[in-house]
Amino acid sequence: MNLGSIARDGAKRFPEREAVRLGTRVLSYADLDEQTARFAALLRERGMRPGDRVGVMLPNVVEFPLAYYAILRAGGIVVPMNVLLKRREIGFYLRDSGAEVLLAWHGFEAEARAGAEDARAELIPVEPADLADSLAGVPPMADVAEVGDDDTAVILYTSGTTGKPKGAELTHRSVLRNSEVVAMTATDVREGDVILGALPLFHIFGQTVGMNASLAAGATLVLLPKFDPEATLAAIEANRMTHFYGVPTMFGALLHYPGRERYDTSTLRICVTGGASMPVEVLHGFERAFSCEVLEGYGLSETSPVVTTNHAGRERRAGSVGTPIDGVEVRVVDDGDQPLPAGEVGEIVVRGHNVMKGYWRRPEATARAIRGGWFHTGDLGRTDQDGYFYIVDRKKELIIRGGYNVYPREVEEVLYEHPQIREAAVIGIPDEQWGEEIGAAVVLHEGERLEAKEVSSYVKERIAAYKYPRIVWFVDELPKGPTGKILKREIEWPDSAARLAEPSRQDLATRDRTADLRGER
Repeated sequence: MNLGSIARDGAKRFPEREAVRLGTRVLSYADLDEQTARFAALLRERGMRPGDRVGVMLPNVVEFPLAYYAILRAGGIVVPMNVLLKRREIGFYLRDSGAEVLLAWHGFEAEARAGAEDARAELIPVEPADLADSLAGVPPMADVAEVGDDDTAVILYTSGTTGKPKGAELTHRSVLRNSEVVAMTATDVREGDVILGALPLFHIFGQTVGMNASLAAGATLVLLPKFDPEATLAAIEANRMTHFYGVPTMFGALLHYPGRERYDTSTLRICVTGGASMPVEVLHGFERAFSCEVLEGYGLSETSPVVTTNHAGRERRAGSVGTPIDGVEVRVVDDGDQPLPAGEVGEIVVRGHNVMKGYWRRPEATARAIRGGWFHTGDLGRTDQDGYFYIVDRKKELIIRGGYNVYPREVEEVLYEHPQIREAAVIGIPDEQWGEEIGAAVVLHEGERLEAKEVSSYVKERIAAYKYPRIVWFVDELPKGPTGKILKREIEWPDSAARLAEPSRQDLATRDRTADLRGER
């Protein structure tokens, strides 16, 4: 089935129901169907052929779902792009994907036009009034293009933390099945529910779990162009939201927003967090404050995205990302790809309908990522005896201090328990003596004061001595991506950040043991 048929099928089932809302602007399911059919016809008139890639550089506005489903209905492939990209990045995405057309929001036209020119692609500025006039003069496309289940629907570029971004090829089946399974078995989205679309739709979390799953289930998607705690609380009250989806920093911002009690959020039933590990203290605090169920899940761009989740109405385990969704297998394996028993830490690998076809035009990268039929995530995790999964950390973020593995998330969980700390990120800092030293960048609640030694001592009292941060510094805010996810690769430690403790006896013993193992003594 063509992923773009979501709009057509919704119109058949509940034509008059609200599909998308932004402020006072509302599209019913019948409106969504008609306008995407006209948009698809317009693209065909402009020369788009089945299989063509089309860049979409739009914020959370009504025009995003219109463009998205129109491209798919016409048989094209959507290439979602962050609206904050600059000329060089835009040019790379267009050239790499081979997209010859870019649909870009008029507010970002300057950078988009420059990038399109560099890639010799056509720019189509998207402005609501102009687009409405153009669509009015085009007869709607009568059909939905026939595609194979395994044909590419979306090329979603990864963040590129290890080099240039790679385009994950997501198929019509992988995205549609992921959307339907999540809505039916995980988030309990029902006809008539109201979902807040605060996550960027160009990101796979907002795209699949927010937009596609909501519209496939007959819910109303209320768009918020930019996340802001006060605007979000006001939107929940005004629209009587039943579902809120976000990354952990969004939950923290809502929980700690001064005066949140003024807003009526009693209609919230289900909240879903993903994109990064949710500190247990934030999860429990949010549930107490908002009297709703918070479900933590796990996924990646390459898996459409959902792999595991805690399910609505079933047992949830704080700190766990739940169990695999229907039709998906998950394992924890060692470096030889052999399955590990419950409790042991290894790499998480995935097999199922949600896994990408591969990286666009990168067969070698695809072969490295998908081995023996299993997608290797690069994430470290473990399971318990009941099959619940726990993410320990990114494989590449593992800190090895004096020969001992330190998982940043474990240290961050302790930091988040401190009543004066609002946010924290733990990273490895190169160190001549230990290989890596543990550093912590800390954001305090407004008006609070702490000394670095106090933070270090607080953690030292609660976990093994080799794990606590010896280097602590305070920042006003942590660098974040478009979804609000903390970007550890952009964290810099100041030259003034000094070691807070001399090596302890245990430290020296660890160093000596490590030297013995390496044959250095």
